[in-house]
Amino acid sequence: MVGINLKKILFLVLLAACAFPMVSTAHALIAGIMFSLLLGNPWPQRSSNWSRKLLQLSVVGLGFGQSLGQVWQVGKSSIFYTVIGISLTLLVGTILGRFFRTEKNTSTLISFGTAICGGSAIAAMAPVIKAKDDEAALALATVFTLNSVALLVFPFFGHLLHLSQQQFGVWAGLAIHDTSSVVGAAAAYGSEALAIGTTVKLARAIWIIPFVLGAAWLTKSEKKARVPLFIIGFVVAAAIRTLLPQFGQVWTGLAGFSKQALVITLFLIGAGLTKEILKNVGIRPLAQGVGLWLLASGITLVAILNGMIS
Repeated sequence: MVGINLKKILFLVLLAACAFPMVSTAHALIAGIMFSLLLGNPWPQRSSNWSRKLLQLSVVGLGFGQSLGQVWQVGKSSIFYTVIGISLTLLVGTILGRFFRTEKNTSTLISFGTAICGGSAIAAMAPVIKAKDDEAALALATVFTLNSVALLVFPFFGHLLHLSQQQFGVWAGLAIHDTSSVVGAAAAYGSEALAIGTTVKLARAIWIIPFVLGAAWLTKSEKKARVPLFIIGFVVAAAIRTLLPQFGQVWTGLAGFSKQALVITLFLIGAGLTKEILKNVGIRPLAQGVGLWLLASGITLVAILNGMIS
C-alpha cells in the first residue's frame, strides 16, 4: 500500500506534469483514471469541485480564440439538427428505458444527459422531476463512465475514418455527452475541431433551459432554469476579441493557456472515476445509456459522412 503522504505527492506531481505542452488530454485522462483506480484519489471532493470550476474557466478562455462572427456562424448552422437530434434522442431514450425497464426518473435523466449536456443537464433536470439523490447519482455515474470512454474512442474513430477537423468537431459537439469530454476529445484531434466542437456543444447546452422549463410546466414544479454562466462568458470573450482585434496576440495567448488548462482538467476528471462509481452503475441504466449513446453517435456520424450535417 502506498502511504497517504506519498499518494498525495504523486497526485500533485502528475497534476503539475499536465501543465506541460507535451502532455495531451488523452494522456492526462488515462493518468487520472489509472491513479484513481489503482491508488485512490486522496482529494475526491476537491478534485470534483476544482475540475468543474477549471473547466468553466477554460471554456470561457477558449472564447478568446474565436471571433463573434465565427461563433454565430457555427451556432446558427447547428440549430436545426441540434433541435432534431435532442428530440429524437429523448424519444429513443424513453423507448430504451422502457425496454430495459430502467427506473423512470433515472431513465429520464440518462436520456436528458445524453441529449443535451451530460452532468449539467442532469443536475438541472433532477430537482424538476423530483428525482432522488440515488437516481441522479446513478444517471451521473452512467453518463460519466461513457464520457470517459468517448474521450479515448472518438479521436480513434475520427482518424480511422479520416474525418476532417470540421467534421470531427461537429460530431463531437453533437454526440458526446459532457462539455468537458467534447473539448477534451476535440482538443486531441486539432485546434479547428476544438473551436467547432466547443461552439456546437455550448449552443446545444443552451437548450437545457427550454426543456427544463417545459418539464417544470408539465410537472408543475417551481424550479427555475438558468443560463450556465460559462456559456455567457464564452460569448463575451469572443466579443472582446472581435471588438479589440489590436490585442490579438493577448487573446491568442489566453486561448492557448485555456487549452493547456483543459489538460489539467481532464486529469482531475479522470481521477474522479472511482471504483465506487463503477460499482454503482447498474446493468439496466448502463445498457440504456450505452444503447442510446451508440445510436445517437452512430446516426450522427452517418449523417455527417453523407453530407446531411455539415
